[in-house]
Amino acid sequence: MVGIKDVAKHAGVSVGTVSNVINRPDVVSEETRHRVQSVIDRLGYVRSESARQLRAGQSRIMALLVLDMGNPFFVDVARGAERAARDAGLRVMMCNSGQSPSEEAEYLALFAEQRVRGVLLTPADATGRNIEAFRRHAIPFVLVDRVAEGATECSVSVDDVLGGALAVRHLVDTGHRSIAYVSGPPGLNQVKDRRQGALQALAEAGLPASALRELPTERLDVAAGRDAGARVLGLAERPTAVFCANDLLALGVLQAMYAAGVGVPEDIAIVGYDDIEFAAAAVVPLTSVRQPAIQMGAMAAELLLEETESDADPAEHDHRRVVLQPELVVRRSSLAPR
Repeated sequence: MVGIKDVAKHAGVSVGTVSNVINRPDVVSEETRHRVQSVIDRLGYVRSESARQLRAGQSRIMALLVLDMGNPFFVDVARGAERAARDAGLRVMMCNSGQSPSEEAEYLALFAEQRVRGVLLTPADATGRNIEAFRRHAIPFVLVDRVAEGATECSVSVDDVLGGALAVRHLVDTGHRSIAYVSGPPGLNQVKDRRQGALQALAEAGLPASALRELPTERLDVAAGRDAGARVLGLAERPTAVFCANDLLALGVLQAMYAAGVGVPEDIAIVGYDDIEFAAAAVVPLTSVRQPAIQMGAMAAELLLEETESDADPAEHDHRRVVLQPELVVRRSSLAPR
């Protein structure tokens, strides 16, 4: 490893001058700055961030841990967080729990070892045990796409109860009276809230809860959606519409219908959730409940930055719950008359 002393020796300057070139280039003459920089480039010197953190007492790294980086929704969340962090001179370490509580626990342990600035977290562990274990490290965190239940952390989420209601209210308004809910893992709060909203919409229309048939899946991806679509086709009393907990599930259901020769929306309507870019580009453009994912990521990062400012007193930080509003985007997958 090339160290700062090696750079100083080859450039014929002091270690302090090299440090100034790296951290405060404006205080170094242009000639010296160019000479030191050329040595840095030639030797391939990279400064030790861990050593810098020990001296400064605070990391420049913010961690982001989400359920599935293969889901474009979380990619947009990451884009928003990265943008806000970059504006503050920080960088984001992006990690994927894969919806696995054990993977989540390992990443949280890694963040504690690295003493990151803070964590943006979409929890995979429905029990909350991983979060409770992480609290003892006194590293600030903000929940993303989940409402904080206590007053000890901030959160940024979307009103998923309203989102579920928007989706099913639209289906009821277009004539559907038998709806399947492809829900994903039942332990996730988002899945529960969207189901609650769906049931509320049915009740508003004077329809029984039995008008919604829930089909849980182990994952929130296209493959799980295809499997769920096959289950929908195998029901003795086939529903006329399907509401999916995210767009990847909805795209999988759409594939299953297409493969079986079932018309969408002529034979069965489909509504997704998230409004990812692929929703509008599907072979049958997908009606979806839009979440402001980029805004969600940016706001979560900003809340974490407020809490971790060098002159901030953690004991006096006002933890906030920010709840954003969803929007129904109607496309052809749900527009056939009944």
